[in-house]
Amino acid sequence: MDIRKVKKLIELLEQSNINELEINEGDESVRISRGGTAVTYAAAPAPAPVPVAAAPAPVAATEAAAPTTEEPAGHAVKSPMVGTFYASPAPGSPAFVSVGQTVAAGDVICIIEAMKMMNQIEADKAGTIGAILVEDGEAVEFDQPIVTIV
Repeated sequence: MDIRKVKKLIELLEQSNINELEINEGDESVRISRGGTAVTYAAAPAPAPVPVAAAPAPVAATEAAAPTTEEPAGHAVKSPMVGTFYASPAPGSPAFVSVGQTVAAGDVICIIEAMKMMNQIEADKAGTIGAILVEDGEAVEFDQPIVTIV
C-alpha cells in the first residue's frame, strides 16, 4: 500500500469523529486508531503457531514443580479493569490506604489508570486492610486481587 494512501487515511480519520479505521487490500492491511500509540501495517498475515505436545512428566516431579498459590486471608478487592495500579493520588502523595488501616465501604483504596482515564477504586466492604497485593505503578489484569480487607 502506498504511503500517500496511508497519509490520506490518517487525514480522513483526523477530520471525522471515527476512532478506528481498518483497510484491507489483498494481503496488505492498515489499521489506524485515534488515541492509540501506533499505526500497524501488515504486508502478509503471520502463520498460526503450531502447538507442540509436551512430554509427560513423572508424577513426583509434577507435584514438586507445582507452585503453591496461597490465597490471601480476608475479602479480596479485585480490579474491575485492565490498567495500571496507583496507590496514591499523585506522585509523592501519601497512599490512599496502608496495611492495618481501617476503611469503610466506599472509601477510595487506589486508582487504576486505563486508557488515560484515572478510575478510583472503592472498598466494597468495611474492615481493615490486610494486604496490598500490587506494587505502585504495576500493571493489573481484570479480576486480579489488588487489596484484601479483613
